[in-house]
Amino acid sequence: MSENLIIFNAKIVTPLGFSARKGKEMSQLQIIENGTVEVTDGVITYVGQNRGEERDGYYHHYWHYNARGKCLLPGFVDSHTHFVFAGERAEEFSWRLKGESYMSIMQRGGGIASTVKATREQNFVKMRSKAEGFLRKMSVMGVTTVEGKSGYGLNRDTELLQLKVMRSLNNDEHKRVDIVSTFLGAHALPPEYTGREDEYIDFLIHEMLPIIRQNELAECCDVFCEQGVFSIEQSRRLLTAARDQGFLLKLHADEIVSLGGAELAAELNALSADHLLHASDTGIRAMAEAGVVATLLPLTAFALKEPYARARDMLDAGCAVALATDLNPGSCFSGSIPLTFALACIYMGFTIEEAITALTLNGAAALNRADRIGSIEVGKQGDFVVLDSTDYNILPYYIGMNCVNTTIKRGVLYPVV
Repeated sequence: MSENLIIFNAKIVTPLGFSARKGKEMSQLQIIENGTVEVTDGVITYVGQNRGEERDGYYHHYWHYNARGKCLLPGFVDSHTHFVFAGERAEEFSWRLKGESYMSIMQRGGGIASTVKATREQNFVKMRSKAEGFLRKMSVMGVTTVEGKSGYGLNRDTELLQLKVMRSLNNDEHKRVDIVSTFLGAHALPPEYTGREDEYIDFLIHEMLPIIRQNELAECCDVFCEQGVFSIEQSRRLLTAARDQGFLLKLHADEIVSLGGAELAAELNALSADHLLHASDTGIRAMAEAGVVATLLPLTAFALKEPYARARDMLDAGCAVALATDLNPGSCFSGSIPLTFALACIYMGFTIEEAITALTLNGAAALNRADRIGSIEVGKQGDFVVLDSTDYNILPYYIGMNCVNTTIKRGVLYPVV
């Protein structure tokens, strides 16, 4: 669903461009006081100063929205989530509070394996309903596009079920959030393949990738490239096969140890490498040179009490950096955009301008969408966030609290307050 809409008296705040912004470019925002944005059939057709048409009754077939000087930003893009799953892991969270590590919980049968068991037992209707609830919460916080990963089935039927849930939600005419689906069958080794990692990779390559591609269930293929999960060589083999079958590539890279995932992402020209808490200097330089988006997930580091990724080093090296929430049932049961902004600016060295670019245009680039969304420019989709303030510096300042007044999706208004 889309609408014709004129937004006027807005303080327009946006990065510019149809590709990722890198390094110093990320701090460059266009700001238009008393601005107008025109959306026709869901697409932006004018951006600039107020023109007076709204007062003269011009464009009778357009809705008119008076922003009253409030900040108008591109819709936020959450480019790394796992929002389709069953069950919860609150008990495991308490174990971590008592000192257990993420990897030790996995080794005792918790972690991803616990969610896999619950998700395999879930049906389509209940899984879709839970996922739709997360999308509504995302929309309230200004998210207009989200990436969703499979990876809690680790078998044929449940992986396909997760992806079909996302496709069903994405086909809803009244959806508030667009979904970009990613196949993450290589999220963990399923128990039935214990000790047979290479056979499982063969299963993903020869059985899963073709059926997913044939049925257009996912655009991207991801892998948890990590010590104790999937090795560099196993990840390379899966992702190379995925690329050959037409998938775009993403990696969970260098989250627990410095394994070389960032370097592999650069080697394969992946869309993004995500987490990167322990990315090496060599890996950071390689990503910058290859144009791989470094997607950082501060909520996960916060929840796991781990050091944050070296965002400032990546920015200074000329990387394109994105921010995302990593909403998932284990290591980060949160999709909080407000807290993501606060952690990025307070603890990771982002300027507010860089954080805005990271959660809009660069998030779009991490999903191969920078030509369509992520900035307020003619020809892009009419996806916006209206803040409940005339000062965009409120984003990290209002710590953990939502400052979104209205989310706009393809010209359709969804007021928050």
